Amino acid sequence: MDKLYIFGHRNPDTDSVTSAIALAYLKQKQGFNAIPVVLSSVNLETKFVLNHFKVEEPIFLNDVKTKIKDLNYTRRYNVLETESISDAYHKMEEAGISKIPVIDNDKKMLGIVSMKDIAKEQFSDDIDNINTSYDNILKTIKGKQILKYEDDIQGKLTVASYRSTTFLKSVKLTNSNILIVGDRHSIIEFAVKSKIKLLILTGDSQIKKEHLEIAKKNKVNIIKTSYNTMITSRIINLSNKISTLKYEKNILCVKDYSDVSDFLNIANKTRYSYYPVLNKKEQCTGILRLPDVNSAKKKKVILVDHNSYEQSAIGLEETEILEIVDHHNIGSIGTNRPINFRNMPVGSTNTIINTLFKENNIKIPKNIAGLMLSGILSDTLILTSPTTTKIDKEAVDRLSKIAGVDYKKYGLEMLKAGSTIKGKTKEEVLYTDYKIYPVGNKKIGLGQLSTTNPSEILNSIDEYIKLLNTTADNEGYHFVALFITDIISKGSYVIYSDRGEDILRRVYKNDKLKEGTFLKGIISRKQQILPGIMLEMDN
Repeated sequence: MDKLYIFGHRNPDTDSVTSAIALAYLKQKQGFNAIPVVLSSVNLETKFVLNHFKVEEPIFLNDVKTKIKDLNYTRRYNVLETESISDAYHKMEEAGISKIPVIDNDKKMLGIVSMKDIAKEQFSDDIDNINTSYDNILKTIKGKQILKYEDDIQGKLTVASYRSTTFLKSVKLTNSNILIVGDRHSIIEFAVKSKIKLLILTGDSQIKKEHLEIAKKNKVNIIKTSYNTMITSRIINLSNKISTLKYEKNILCVKDYSDVSDFLNIANKTRYSYYPVLNKKEQCTGILRLPDVNSAKKKKVILVDHNSYEQSAIGLEETEILEIVDHHNIGSIGTNRPINFRNMPVGSTNTIINTLFKENNIKIPKNIAGLMLSGILSDTLILTSPTTTKIDKEAVDRLSKIAGVDYKKYGLEMLKAGSTIKGKTKEEVLYTDYKIYPVGNKKIGLGQLSTTNPSEILNSIDEYIKLLNTTADNEGYHFVALFITDIISKGSYVIYSDRGEDILRRVYKNDKLKEGTFLKGIISRKQQILPGIMLEMDN
């Protein structure tokens, strides 16, 4: 079953993370292989929530770009260096591919063998040298084991192709000889007495009992085949190990975790037909052909708590979006077919997910209810935010009973746990809850931090202003602002990069607004911060 990734925005807050986990649980109950993921590290508040309800942090997903491993390339396609040339040929023939990766016993890439390499070997002057294994010969000539004393077989190939008397007079046999012979018993006797390396009996020839006893005494390997002498002598060298071939060792490989887009850039320059694929352990997993790129299997995703490319996973345009559950304004994301899009004017994505549980008649476990409750309390500042609706309050009442917590007491503990900036860099403070918004051909960055001790930031206001200006210049923002929301005083202090002052003064109708001004009652980015800024910038 295909994996279904569910995630919130790039700088995940508690509502974003918990809604991904809750919706994944609901989808699992509906039969989907749903996996909650995060696009960056979770904040302290979210860590507190996950620890409190004993839920594991979702796995990190760097991006959702189509990877090499998402393609239907030819997998489990390789040949060991110790396997036979015949094995390589048949694997290539079966796959319809004229090259095959050569690996060692640890599946590490050694090179690549082609049909051309095999053809060259067949026309070489060295075809009477055999360097292989007993089993390779057995398999190549479809033989039957008679006597086996050695695994490795190396020697000079000799064919008893002329009269027995001539052969016995003119040929000298030693332990380095491999003899192919039919039912010529005098030659067979001569061979086993000479202690040759291997005797191959063709045409299902029988060996006399007394000759077999001599062979046992002298430890002569014997194989019998139904092929005649001509066919056996023609194909025997195909039993040689791949290592005996001269094949290409310096091969351009691709990693299975690489982006397909990056691979195409390489392929357009190199123009090779085949690319061996390696995993993170540098093991060969198969071979990729350029046409395989057309078989790309897009990742299936569901977005929660956002619906714009700027806030979502890198490579989102390469995925198949199945569903969006959000409580923000409609963003920039478009799809090429209809999807389930649940968007409601409520204070939290988890409020919507609570509704989905009820609509689907699925029971909410205690720990999931705790997570969902936490998301609502976080986004509504314990139901005090102007974004709070009757539906949010009903959801909190229901979920707090299931989770078995006093939501006011628990909510305050949760907010306090997440409000400390001790040990954080100024960049980490800015990006704790940071979102990017396109406005026309410009973009702005808005960070928000809820705290019970705003002086921790305000005491270093000059350094934060410097950071905001640097961020705006380096990232091409029209301006960047950080709202420090005081949970106790129910308002926000605002600091901003230089170009933000005139806009913020107009938004809040305050000609005296300056860095660090306290905005009474302004605590909702969604309702009280973003709409006014976007309106002013559009004018």
